[in-house]
Order: sequence, then C-alpha cells, then structure tokens
Amino acid sequence: MWDYSEKVREHFFNPRNSGPLENANGTGDVGSIKCGDALRLMLKVNPESEVIEDAHFQTFGCGSAIASSSALTEIIKGKTLDDALKVSNQDIADYLDGLPPEKMHCSVMGREALQAAVANYRGEVWSDDHEEGDLVCKCFAIDAVMIEDTIRANGLKTREEVTNYTKAGGGCSACHEKIEDVLIAVNGRLYSSEPKVKKIPAESPVKPQLTNYQRIRKIEDTLEAIRPMLQRDHGDVTLIEVDGKKIYVALSGACQGCQMEAATLGGIQHKLVEALGELVQVLPVGAMANH
Repeated sequence: MWDYSEKVREHFFNPRNSGPLENANGTGDVGSIKCGDALRLMLKVNPESEVIEDAHFQTFGCGSAIASSSALTEIIKGKTLDDALKVSNQDIADYLDGLPPEKMHCSVMGREALQAAVANYRGEVWSDDHEEGDLVCKCFAIDAVMIEDTIRANGLKTREEVTNYTKAGGGCSACHEKIEDVLIAVNGRLYSSEPKVKKIPAESPVKPQLTNYQRIRKIEDTLEAIRPMLQRDHGDVTLIEVDGKKIYVALSGACQGCQMEAATLGGIQHKLVEALGELVQVLPVGAMANH
C-alpha cells in the first residue's frame, strides 16, 4: 500500500544512533504508547558552543517512525541548537527521499521531540500548547493548536492530509467535523478530500454499471494488487463480505491490531473507490456484528 524509498528502508533496517545515550544533557519525550507512537530523543550538547555533539533515540512505532527518528539524529548532529530548531518535519521527510502521505505524522513527531529536548537542555518546560477543552481527536489526543500549526507549516488543505500528518481523525471519525472547522479557520475555505467526480459530456456514453459478479471480481483484483505491499510490512488483507457500499475485510499479520489500522483501512478504501468508480466504505470484519 505504501511505496517506501530505499532510504526509508535503510534507516528502518539499519537505524542510526538508536538506544540510550550516556551523559545526555537534553531529553525530549513525545507521543504515547497508549495512543500509538512514542519517541524519546536524547542530546549531548556542548555547553560552550551549544553544538549537538551526539544524538540518540528510542521509539515505539512503525518502520516510518524508526526511520524518521534515525534520520533526525543524523540531520541535527553537528548543528547548534538554534540551527537544529530550524529543521522542519518536511526536512526529515526530504532526507529520507520522501515518506508516504499516510506516514508524514512520523516526521511531525520527530520535530516535536527535538523541540522538547532543546527545551529540556535549556531548563525550560516544553508544552504542546494544549488547552483544556481544546482537544479535537480523543483517539490520539490531538489538540486544535497542533492541527493548526501543522496545517500552516505544511500547507495542508484537506481532512485526509490532516490525518496523514497528525493521525487526528484516523480512529473513530467522530472528530472529522471539528478538523474541517479548523481547516476552514486556517485556510478560509474547505477543500474537499473526497474524490472529484468528473462531469460526463452529454455526447459521451454513460459507463455501464458493473454486475454484482464483476464488482466482486474488481474488489478481489484490487485487494490482490494491494496485498504484496502489505506483505512487505509483514501484513495481509482478505475479503470477507460485500454488503452494498460496505466492504468487510480481515487484516492479518502485522496489520492486525496495529495502531495505524484505521489508516491502513483508509488506504485500501481509497484504492477501491478509484477501482470501482463509486464511494464505498471499507470496514474491519469485527464491525459486521455492529451492522
């Protein structure tokens, strides 16, 4: 499902600077194992020059989180604290020759860990500026301020992009309307994240609808094309049932119970919408009982 660059793979299988750092004098902790990803960044800073002489990380998360953390430590070593703070999440992604859109939140987490570590070194209390009552996404504990900052820093236009960069909205979907409100407040308008439907010219013949058999075969063929990409991440997907617009699948291997399961299902749904030419909803097999 996700096309990882060779550099992402290299930093995942052979991460640089992982593990505890002896004599670290600046430490930043961000994220939460309870909410998905967590990262600890440790710095060894020269007190006289404020140059980062060494940097290590410990992370709990997916391959992209490990690769982003590894890349961050390589980028900031040798920089002064002020120069290191200029490193953006996009710089981290660029260093890795790009990250899949669904994994950009990993680079954002690295940026926050750096801010927290520098604040710790300077004896300051780092805060993510969360205000009581301003929580937007309860599933991943993402507040409006973080969403606003990420939208501005990365020029985000759609709710889908916000989910990719922050994970907000990737769980139960109850916060989608709030995310759209923040997008409107920042951009002044709402850019649709739904696939655009092209108008068919009057003289063009209308594409015939698929029969039920053809539709199911198209779904199976699309999942078969997706399967190798999931298997590269030690996961898999199986079609269980098709009930009108609802398509039930079973995730297995590393995909089953993964904290990014909602994003994986969203990626599968996007591919099926493109293949079928209609809006469908991809749901985990466990949701069948609720419907």
